[in-house]
Amino acid sequence: QVQLVESGGGLVQAGGSLRLSCAASGSIFSINDMGWYRQAPGKQRELVAVITSGGSTNYADSVKGRFTISRDNAKNTMYLQMNSLKPEDTAVYYCNAHYSDYLFRSWGQGTQVTVSS
Repeated sequence: QVQLVESGGGLVQAGGSLRLSCAASGSIFSINDMGWYRQAPGKQRELVAVITSGGSTNYADSVKGRFTISRDNAKNTMYLQMNSLKPEDTAVYYCNAHYSDYLFRSWGQGTQVTVSS
């Protein structure tokens, strides 16, 4: 199994920056891709960004050019650098990992990001 723990959320003004971290433990050698999702009140959970084991990345159109996803394999940690934050970025952000050849999926507990206007 893979366990994920997010950190780094908080309250920031529009235009500001935050960096989220996701620490992985357990069967980390079996992790395939990892990603960040978010869920705003009354809305469905949506993909924000994903990074493969080879380092390829993909982003939602709404965050392209503002957010950067990265992985530090030595620290078993994934990051989401969020710049130029907007009020519409307010949501609970969840870390996600597919592992064991995409047979399984793990979620973190979520971290709240609130952007004030």
